Amino acid sequence: MTRIAGRPVPPVVAVLRSRHAARLLTASIVGRLPTGMAPLAIILSVRAGDGDYRLAGLLTGVYAASAAGFGPVLARLIDRTRQVPVLLACGALSTAGFLLLAAIDPVRFPLVAAVAAALAGATTPQLEPCLRVLWPVVLDDERTVRAGFSLDAATQELIFVFGPLIVLGCAAVGGPQVGLAAAGAVGLAGTLWFAAARPARAWRGSPVRRHWLGPLRARGMVRLFAALACVGTTIGAFTVGITGYAEASGASGAAGWLIAANAGGALVAGVAYTGVRAARREDRRLLLLMALLAAGYLPLALVPGLGPMAALAFLSGCALPAVLASSFALVARIAPEGTLTEAHAWMITSFGVGNAVGSALAGTVLDLSVPAVVFAIAAGAGCAAVVLVAAPFRRDG
Repeated sequence: MTRIAGRPVPPVVAVLRSRHAARLLTASIVGRLPTGMAPLAIILSVRAGDGDYRLAGLLTGVYAASAAGFGPVLARLIDRTRQVPVLLACGALSTAGFLLLAAIDPVRFPLVAAVAAALAGATTPQLEPCLRVLWPVVLDDERTVRAGFSLDAATQELIFVFGPLIVLGCAAVGGPQVGLAAAGAVGLAGTLWFAAARPARAWRGSPVRRHWLGPLRARGMVRLFAALACVGTTIGAFTVGITGYAEASGASGAAGWLIAANAGGALVAGVAYTGVRAARREDRRLLLLMALLAAGYLPLALVPGLGPMAALAFLSGCALPAVLASSFALVARIAPEGTLTEAHAWMITSFGVGNAVGSALAGTVLDLSVPAVVFAIAAGAGCAAVVLVAAPFRRDG
């Protein structure tokens, strides 16, 4: 237990009581809500104009690919300068992209819509890596920092639970364009709130001489990013596979509940993981957690009835926050000096690319086979992540 005023308190309480921590975490979640809002808002906007799913998928893909591709670039700029100017500029530009998307008919002007989606995605404020860089600044000791990483990983699920709900509420009140405008407004509000916090304003990049490859010059970092891409593949394959399972079971509406069960397992386990002590060898702990993640998805291939599947979906989600929190802690230890923000951004990009690959692969397999095969692929990707993190990690860049 961490002690506050001489009394032991759970680490998660210590995190939330630490000055600036609750604000930074909450502002980060609010500012990142567009990530959970944009896909559904874009799809609803296209469908409202009688556009097809191909256009909706294309625009959603442009948004996601732009965010993944430009994230490390923006994070490198932050590492070399400051957080606040980059966050504010990106917040304004990303909001402009969303407002442009809301103002046009994407079916009549698909090229303009693609440019707007690219702008909104490419200039996504790097709140996630900025927050992880600040945890050691605002928290007192290694165990509390670990708890911050764990709470950060667990609360990410809120973005993908509440983001779509906000879009649906906006669409019901004023149409899908309101959902797009709301994504821009919410993202800007969270970014402003985060950037105004004293730790963000005080943070400065390191003046060290940097290699043009940034964190990618360290072989251990590349291996970790590859492992996280495999984890993303597991999650992407699960989402598609569980949707196919629900349809094959004659209960298409259950897909949302099964995905929610998976997210619920992640949220509960993530909060519980905040109480785990820091590891002397973070890379060995990550190896164990990766193995647990792979093992958690393997039973889904048994494709039981809806009740047992809901339980398995809950259990399969439990290891993800711990894997992410351990990865955050490992990156903080092995990233080359002056590249920490960029290293965290590469983690996000790696996971996102893996998620897209897993979704695409699972969709293709599902057209040719059965959900059990997709779940086996999800578990196999997790096993590949285990292999990638099996060798020790060290700071070699």
